[in-house]
Amino acid sequence: MSDLLDLYKEVVIDHGRRPRNFRVIEAPSHKADGYNPLCGDRLTLYVQVDNDGVIQDVAFKGSGCAISTASASLLTEHLRGKTVEQAAKIFDHFHRVLTEDGVDSDSTLLGKLAALEGVRQYPTRVKCATLAWHTLHSALNDEGHVTTE
Repeated sequence: MSDLLDLYKEVVIDHGRRPRNFRVIEAPSHKADGYNPLCGDRLTLYVQVDNDGVIQDVAFKGSGCAISTASASLLTEHLRGKTVEQAAKIFDHFHRVLTEDGVDSDSTLLGKLAALEGVRQYPTRVKCATLAWHTLHSALNDEGHVTTE
């Protein structure tokens, strides 16, 4: 377990300090704003999906805690090239890993996202880790905004 915690800390620190794809996509096919009132995290997620349902580009802008920023950064890296259906499956599994007892992460499905499994030990931080994912869901369903409450 200490190896997992070390990996979790390393990944969160790296992506929190140097987020990947922290930028605006001009004229995205999908966009949504996310807000976590618990700690004030805010982000806008931009997604470019092609006609075949493949995520060609995904990026975000905003401000938040290290966990929120790291999760958004990892999301952008992990989903590029995946279909919208694959993204939904990844979100479902990621959310279950963080919120349900006894659910082991599937590292082949989650890749580096599995490092965020350590958030499960800090229930108040789960909303930080899932904000970008709920925002992605909102964007892909053209809902425009989401609040984690």
